[in-house]
Amino acid sequence: MKIKVCGLKDPENIKAISALSPDYMGFICYGLSPRFIAELEPEVLEALPDTVYKTAVFVNESKATIDNLINQFDFNAIQLHGDESPEFSQSFKPKVKVFKAFGVDDDFDFNQLGVYADSVDYFMFDTKTEGYGGSGRAFNWNILENYTLDKPFFICGGISLDNLERIAEIKHPRFYGVDLNSRFETEPGKKDVQKLTKAFEILRQSIT
Repeated sequence: MKIKVCGLKDPENIKAISALSPDYMGFICYGLSPRFIAELEPEVLEALPDTVYKTAVFVNESKATIDNLINQFDFNAIQLHGDESPEFSQSFKPKVKVFKAFGVDDDFDFNQLGVYADSVDYFMFDTKTEGYGGSGRAFNWNILENYTLDKPFFICGGISLDNLERIAEIKHPRFYGVDLNSRFETEPGKKDVQKLTKAFEILRQSIT
């Protein structure tokens, strides 16, 4: 199981979290988010280990802006969290790994994802809200049984120490990883290192 920690923006906090060896670290490039990396310098990400996928998160951003930030920060993965089309998503491959996020509720139709199957590397299933993530609420993970595509997926939204052990109960063959964000923070954009250390222990024990 892969672990992604998302919504980082404080340089010292980024360094501390990287020491936990996450597989992916997410950086919000969306101006309306309280976790927006407006003041983050590229040098901070340059210091990250090569084993970490530096993932930029965008919401309905232009291709030119995304390409510019990929080059500026040397991102090697992007997460598209808006209404981006399959063609738009595919335009960034193979330069970077591409996540495409979808808000999920009990009525979500997984069949609509088929048109994205050849355009992205992973799906990200988040809790459906009026905004774009960061709700701190989990969706009903049982509906993942309705997902029948071969594309690997991550889940995010409301994952916390209180429900983390339930992750091990998800037996879907394409379940690939988790995204940890708002329930592991001391403030928006700053992660609680102790909580994440415990989370990593639980997750890694669940796959041994």
